[in-house]
Amino acid sequence: MKLRSTAIALLATLGLTASLPSMAAHHEVGDLIKTAMKSDIRTEAEIKRDRNRKPVETLEFFGLEPDMRILELMPGGGWYTKILAPVVSDKGEYYAAIGTGTVKKSLSDKPGFEKMNIIAEDAKIYRKDGARFYSLDLDSFGVDDLDMVLTFRNYHNFSIEGRKAMNDAAFAALKPGGIYAVVDHTARHMEPLNSSNGRRVDPVKAIKEIIDAGFEFVDYSDIHYREDDELEYEVGAKSVTGNTDRWTIKFRKPE
Repeated sequence: MKLRSTAIALLATLGLTASLPSMAAHHEVGDLIKTAMKSDIRTEAEIKRDRNRKPVETLEFFGLEPDMRILELMPGGGWYTKILAPVVSDKGEYYAAIGTGTVKKSLSDKPGFEKMNIIAEDAKIYRKDGARFYSLDLDSFGVDDLDMVLTFRNYHNFSIEGRKAMNDAAFAALKPGGIYAVVDHTARHMEPLNSSNGRRVDPVKAIKEIIDAGFEFVDYSDIHYREDDELEYEVGAKSVTGNTDRWTIKFRKPE
């Protein structure tokens, strides 16, 4: 804590702290996220996850702003969709791609989600015979000049080739300076694949793969650091479920 306080003081001395306009934008998006979190459309089970997933802190770290054009990859049941889409509904645009069946069916006709864009519906996700992880056939998302692409706890689902296809498509969809925001369950560095770490990802490996796709590493956050997750058990195991250690990393497409 003392070291962090000293660093903040040094930044202030150098004049590198956030400007008043950026602080105001930070406050605005935080309020919009909190408003979305209070929506009646969210279930009790989803609300219970707020404490663990920390959407305000996570999305502020990634730099989400209300006027952004954003793409969520593999939205699943729509936990983040119910927060992201309302935040950018007035000034920006929300897109969802890959594995969008649930959100398309459950949210498209709901108030506030009329502008939600479902894209790349022809992307093919499949497992080759005997494969543990998914492959992805995708040339592009069909959009470009996006401000941000986000994916939460999905990176681990794919093979090396599948992750490359996803990273390459994200890179192509972003404008120069656009942000690639990635969160996933932590695996021990260099640990061989076993029955317990299949839904975990070595963050060093992920960083290398994403940089190899052309991105610049920007920053990481310890928002989802969990000291009591020993990185030993499967993420669905009773001892860690809902409390896994996750890496939260921010990348940028070079300008």
